[in-house]
Amino acid sequence: MKRLNMRTFMAALMVMLMLLMAGCSGENGSNKAQESHNTSVNSSSNTEAQAPEKKAESAMSMTLYYPDDSGMKLIAVKRDVKPSPDKYVAVMKSLMSGTDKKGTVDIIPKTAKLRSVKVKDGVAKVDFSRELIKDFNGGSTGEEMLVGSIVDTLTEFSEVKKVQILVEGKPVDTIAGHMDTEKPLSRMTGLLK
Repeated sequence: MKRLNMRTFMAALMVMLMLLMAGCSGENGSNKAQESHNTSVNSSSNTEAQAPEKKAESAMSMTLYYPDDSGMKLIAVKRDVKPSPDKYVAVMKSLMSGTDKKGTVDIIPKTAKLRSVKVKDGVAKVDFSRELIKDFNGGSTGEEMLVGSIVDTLTEFSEVKKVQILVEGKPVDTIAGHMDTEKPLSRMTGLLK
């Protein structure tokens, strides 16, 4: 009887070690903690963590927003995005990769880098490198399209109500001098086609 208990204990210990190693490798997937506004790595030591890891392998269908070729409205573009290691980062990277859909154009400078996306209390703080401002060459309408593209894409997540754009970790007054971006912004439905 003790031998059976020792085998059960050893098997449980091996499962816990495998889960910890999977969590440390950055493949934490889309788990329930992330669904409730927590994007930190969650290493679980129980066997229930195996189901969310399988979810991370499959792509989620997301709606990304790009300006139309006249620069007046945002057009929804459906795309499958793998949510690993973080669904918010994955969606923003997909948005930044650009579009090839007819009638749409890229708006985020190719030189801009995504530093992080953190969601807390309904606000997504999306942090870019300084090239977002430095290499952006649009006017007032272009700035509105850039901001709307970011805000409307992230607010596709039901838990995200507002988006705060950061550059090098700090809020910025404006991207190109025409629009106030210092505070978190709500979904910009007036821009949608």
